Amino acid sequence: MNPTPPAPTPCLRTLISAALLALWVSGCATVPGDLVEPTVVEAACGECLFGMPGKGCDLAVRIGGRSYYVDGIDMDSLGDAHGQDGMCKVVRKAKVTGRFRGGRLAASSFQLLPAGQ
Repeated sequence: MNPTPPAPTPCLRTLISAALLALWVSGCATVPGDLVEPTVVEAACGECLFGMPGKGCDLAVRIGGRSYYVDGIDMDSLGDAHGQDGMCKVVRKAKVTGRFRGGRLAASSFQLLPAGQ
């Protein structure tokens, strides 16, 4: 028969709780600060290329490895989304400004950079 391992000491329980809280809090900081200055980001169709949930083709940006849908810019205004270098086929770079609201980027400017940049 195996002996029962000793219960964690109060100090160890506090340390484990603090470590778990720190991991949880760091995971909650998912939205970056507002983009006041033009910032170069990756841009593409959220569903087609960034693997985001949705029912169609919607413009999204990727910042720091996280993806956000973009409001205020119609993806169709950026050219043929399903063309050779379209937003559903290729991740492009764009200069963007805007504010984050509800986990989405409300773009105030969006300049798609030439393919290959």
